[in-house]
Amino acid sequence: MIGSVTAPVIITGGPGGGKSTLLAELATLGFVTFAEVPRQLIEAQSQIPDGILPWDNLPGFAALCLQTMEGQKRIAATVPGPVFLDRAIGDICAYLNWGGHQVSEAYRSASLGYHPQVFFCTLHPDFYVRDAVRPYPFAEAQVLHEQLLFAYQALGYHCVEVPWGTPGERSRFVLSHLEAGWSAQSG
Repeated sequence: MIGSVTAPVIITGGPGGGKSTLLAELATLGFVTFAEVPRQLIEAQSQIPDGILPWDNLPGFAALCLQTMEGQKRIAATVPGPVFLDRAIGDICAYLNWGGHQVSEAYRSASLGYHPQVFFCTLHPDFYVRDAVRPYPFAEAQVLHEQLLFAYQALGYHCVEVPWGTPGERSRFVLSHLEAGWSAQSG
């Protein structure tokens, strides 16, 4: 049963893959969701003189993300039923790798404890929009997407690509995979 899913479920993928839209749909269905930490931090840090931004200080920004995401994970673990997160600590590992920085054991250890299936929203060039928080060209966003897949696989997660479709179709896809995964584990 999907209500028996207790570990937080990660929705991730390269920038502009429709993660936030999918999470908004899951929220309308009554599920608890958590917003994307890096986007919130970029918006907040952009308002501070000498704020810590990933393109200026990726290790410092990663540390901010880790602290906030660990709190999110702790709160999500107390909520009954499936809880969905827009990105998680494994994303930090991917971005550090992508930026050429060493990923410490602290980040790898903190990346554990989520639901074993990680849902990846695939990028689509027709829907990709660059903005102040997403400054990457589409080709670079695709590279980030691949880095995220690699990082989560290296952390031992089963990566599930969410096909393009309406928000309703995408949410049904995720929920059916969670249901199927639960049935396989308990059967």
